[in-house]
Amino acid sequence: MIRTVLGQVTWGVDAAVPILVVILLASVGTGLLFVVSVVAYRRRRRPQYGLIAVAIGALWLRSVVGAGTVLGVVPMPAHHFISHSLDLLTAGTVLYAVYMYAPGSVAAPDDR
Repeated sequence: MIRTVLGQVTWGVDAAVPILVVILLASVGTGLLFVVSVVAYRRRRRPQYGLIAVAIGALWLRSVVGAGTVLGVVPMPAHHFISHSLDLLTAGTVLYAVYMYAPGSVAAPDDR
């Protein structure tokens, strides 16, 4: 249900339930991927696997922040600051991993 109060649109609980379900499903899926990435890092013990685990962990935290926002625990300004900071961390980490550990990259041969 959508309500208008003094020209502002507010969402009722009815609209929050589907959003919360999607966020919770995303959280569970991303959480499982995070666990798999940590296991892969622990098995391989290579920096690129650690960077991927960090990036997926940031995506998982983003879902947790989204759920907290829908539940009213995280205020919207904090949600935007945290979520977009995690976006930056994710993109930067993945780009760094690709740059440093791609074939022919500048990474030291001992790190591979």
